[in-house]
Amino acid sequence: MHAEQLIDAARTATGLDDFGDEQFRPGLDALLHSFTTEAAPNGMGEPTIEALTTGALVARLQVTDWHARHPEVADVEITAPIFIVGVSRSGTTALSHLLSVDPGVRSPRQWEAQSPVPPPVAATYETDERHLAAVEADENSVINALNPGFKAMHHDPPHMPTECVPIMAGNMVSLQFNAMFNLPSYADFILAVDHVDTYRYHRRVIQLLASRYPGRWILKTPHHALGVDALAEVYPDARFIWTHRDPAACIASTASISYNLGSTFSDADHRHSAGVLWTRVLSEMLERLEDDRTRHGDRFIDVDYGDLVSDPIGVARAIYASVDEPFTAETEQRMATHVGEHKQHRWGRHEYTYEDFGLSRDELLERHESYRSTYGLA
Repeated sequence: MHAEQLIDAARTATGLDDFGDEQFRPGLDALLHSFTTEAAPNGMGEPTIEALTTGALVARLQVTDWHARHPEVADVEITAPIFIVGVSRSGTTALSHLLSVDPGVRSPRQWEAQSPVPPPVAATYETDERHLAAVEADENSVINALNPGFKAMHHDPPHMPTECVPIMAGNMVSLQFNAMFNLPSYADFILAVDHVDTYRYHRRVIQLLASRYPGRWILKTPHHALGVDALAEVYPDARFIWTHRDPAACIASTASISYNLGSTFSDADHRHSAGVLWTRVLSEMLERLEDDRTRHGDRFIDVDYGDLVSDPIGVARAIYASVDEPFTAETEQRMATHVGEHKQHRWGRHEYTYEDFGLSRDELLERHESYRSTYGLA
C-alpha cells in the first residue's frame, strides 16, 4: 500500500483531481509508514486502513470541488462555535450527545463527517440516503458482530453526533487512526505537527455542512486538546468546554478501548504499547490544555465528570448560562428524555485493570498531581 495508489484510487472513484493543496501528504506518508512497520494487521486490518484513507481522500476531493463550484460557501459564518476539548473517557461523548438534543444545536453525525458532499439539507436531513444507510449499517454492524463487547465501551448511534476526527482525517492529521491501530510513530507525527492547516480544512467542511443546515455548532473530539491554539486562530470566537475526570482512569480506559478496538484489526498483543502510547498522548493533552488556559482562559468552561453523571441537566444549564444562551423549557424536556433513555452502562460495563496495560495507577496520579489538585479530582 503506497500513497500514490490511494491517491489514484480516490481520483478514480470521484473523477476529480484537485485536492486543494498538498498539506495532507506528510500525514498520509507518516500514517502509511507507521501502519506498514508497526500495526501488524490481520486480514481485516489492511482493507480497513485502505478504505479509511481512500474515503478521507475522496471527501477532500469532493469538498475542494464543491467549494470551487460554490464559492459562496466560503462566506458562511460559523459564529461562536463550542468545542468540547476534554481528554478521552472524561465524558466528552455523553456531553456532546446531551447538548445535541437542543433543536438549535448543530453537531455532525458520522455519515456527514465522512461524506459531507453534497451538504445535507435541514428539511430532508433525517431522510437523507446517507443517514438511512448509516442506520442500516448500525443495525448490522460488522464491528459489533466481530467485537460484541465494544459497544459497552463506546457507541455513537447514527442519530447522535460523532467526533471531528473523521473530518480531520481529510488532512491526514487524526487520532481516529490511532484509536484503531497500533501506530506509535504516527502519534509522534501528530504530536509534533502544527494543526492550523488541519483546522482550516476542518472549517471548510463545517462551512459546507452549515450552508444548507445552519445552527449553533457544538463540536468535539479529545484530539482538539492538542490544538487549542490552532482552533483559536481559525475560529477566533470559539469557546472551549474542558471536561475533567481522574486522569489515571482516563488513560487506562483509553488504552483499554483502543486495544479492544484494535484487536479487531490485529492479532498482535499491543496492550503494553497501548498503555505507553495513551499515557503519552493524554498527558500531552492535559499539559497543553493547562498551558492553553493561560492564554485563552476566558474562553474555557469547566465541567466535572462527576457532576455530569449525577446532574447532567444542571451541567447543561450552567453551560448555557456561560455562553449567554437561553435554556428553554423545550430544551430541558428534550434533555430529560435523553437522560432517561441513555443510562450509563446500558450496554454493559467497561471492565479493565491498569496492570493489563503495564500501567501503575499510583504513578499516573503522581504524574498529574498538579492538575488533580487544581480541579479537585480524586
